[in-house]
Amino acid sequence: MNRYPLWKYVILAVALVIGLLYAGPNLYGEAPAVQVSSGKATVKLDAALVARVEQTLADAKVTPDFVQFDGASIKARFKDTDTQKRAKDALSAALNPDATNPTYIVALNLLSRSPAWMAKLHALPMYLGLDLRGGVHFLMQVDMKAALTKKADAMTGDIRSQLRDKNIRHAGISREGNAVEVRFRDAATMEQARGVLSDQSADVEWQALSDGADFKLKGQLKPQAARLVQEQALKQNITTLHNRVNELGVAEPVIQQQGLDRVVVQLPGVQDTAKAKDIIGRTATLEMRMVNDSAEAQAALSGGAVPFGSERYLERNGAPIIVYRQVVLTGDSLTDAQAGFDNQTQEPAVHLTVDAKGARIVRDVTRENVGKRMAILLFEKGKGEVVTAPVIRSELGARFQISGRMSTQEANDTALLLRAGSLAAPMEIIEERTIGPSLGAENISKGFNSVVYGFLAIAAFMCLYYLLFGLFSTLALGFNLLLLVSVLSMLQATLTLPGMAAIALTLGMAIDANVLINERVREELRGGASPQAAIHAGYERAFATILDSNITTLIAGLALLAFGSGPVRGFAVVHCLGILTSMFSAVMFSRGLVNLWYGRQKKLKSVSIGQVWRPDAAAPLTHEETQQVESAKVSQKR
Repeated sequence: MNRYPLWKYVILAVALVIGLLYAGPNLYGEAPAVQVSSGKATVKLDAALVARVEQTLADAKVTPDFVQFDGASIKARFKDTDTQKRAKDALSAALNPDATNPTYIVALNLLSRSPAWMAKLHALPMYLGLDLRGGVHFLMQVDMKAALTKKADAMTGDIRSQLRDKNIRHAGISREGNAVEVRFRDAATMEQARGVLSDQSADVEWQALSDGADFKLKGQLKPQAARLVQEQALKQNITTLHNRVNELGVAEPVIQQQGLDRVVVQLPGVQDTAKAKDIIGRTATLEMRMVNDSAEAQAALSGGAVPFGSERYLERNGAPIIVYRQVVLTGDSLTDAQAGFDNQTQEPAVHLTVDAKGARIVRDVTRENVGKRMAILLFEKGKGEVVTAPVIRSELGARFQISGRMSTQEANDTALLLRAGSLAAPMEIIEERTIGPSLGAENISKGFNSVVYGFLAIAAFMCLYYLLFGLFSTLALGFNLLLLVSVLSMLQATLTLPGMAAIALTLGMAIDANVLINERVREELRGGASPQAAIHAGYERAFATILDSNITTLIAGLALLAFGSGPVRGFAVVHCLGILTSMFSAVMFSRGLVNLWYGRQKKLKSVSIGQVWRPDAAAPLTHEETQQVESAKVSQKR
């Protein structure tokens, strides 16, 4: 009746081993480290740089615990902060000879002290949030007026193209604030233009005005369209920040919208505020320009003067190139960039997609410049670099590709650079806050103590009140805590102070299932059932109540997860996972312990579950109930 088959014990044993393996790395703590990341979007890290880092540290007589390359950054772990700072100074001097134009970013960081063999099994500790690990917090303001101004500038070019396509003459197009004014010589032409522009620019509201002998149309975005432009600008800025921060390998950065025009950026583990600002400021601007292949330009490549209207830049291989100052297209018109292959030659290529405005410009420019080169430049912090400069083979449209003499990896890198894009609107830091590692360590200590003291208090109560069954419940509660931590570690979740509060709350909620089971067993014993039958009925009949209570609690947790944000969402994640692990541990694991202890005893006369008392003391006990109470008392004395 109360025996588990072998396969159930195997499942419990496997769950226990996995829990110990993946929860273990969280016990080792963190060690100081130095992180080397790319300082330019066109510079990629490789294994050769790892050897250079190791040699630099050896020359500086600094011994790291290890140096690892994870594809996005190179990290070296050290025993103490003094060694960490010496390593950072040595690497900064060796990797960035020109401090004003750094090629690599060398920043302080923290890494887990867990053994390397655990890392090979992907047994990694949980990420710690800003309030536990320390780091930097920025609140950034997006200039929404600049976004509308940028849109008005784009409208000016679109209106000029639309009127030219319909052969409608105008006396000039200008931008006045966020509005666009188009002047005409006569009222008939103005009305004709108004009809065309109203049809092709549904988001713009046109108003006819008279200015002396001239007639003019004043176009302004409708309120709904203006709000959409601002929302899209904010989303594009958030996406761009994600791309730049993710390339630097910052563990679990938080980049999210706050209000209508603000963005919160949190970088846990980053201790250097200046470097963090540099990370946030690394937003690239993309431009397409024609290459100047004239004789004067060729002479400038050899050291001569750059022709008027042109500029000298460097390609990714370091070779100089002369391009015109006039910008053909900006990154705002680029909607997508994906690595792929040429349909004819099967060579690696980058497939680009531009919007309608960009398609018109590309079509006109490429039609007139077949056989010439067009350079794609990436600007970071005011300094430009040529990503690629392909030859125009034919007239292009909204979708075209860049191919020729590039590897698959280079195609992927180029597509990533082009997708990174630029900020849709300027941003400025209006608030910055640094949380030191010491404050984070204090928060961890307090949160850990709250969980430990709560667990010990629950364990003491359960063991005193339910005796051996209380011990089984306590072991099940410990198993639940182990599973919860291991699942959070496997998911690489970010643990914050609200998350630790959810763990402490989960302990109290998880033990409730065992209380229901124990009381149900007592009730069966009071009803005259045999000990084996009481155990079986207690677990079977309590399961429905446990399931109902946990489902209702899970619904509330899912609501917090769906509609909450920030700390509330972190609390909800741990809360929901804790409910699921408690269902497994409270029912299956605790019953496995009970079955292992009592299931083999065929003639079980009593169980150690505390005082089996009768609510109605005045009612006489039956002969079987009297024997059951006496056996429970004997068991309690033992």
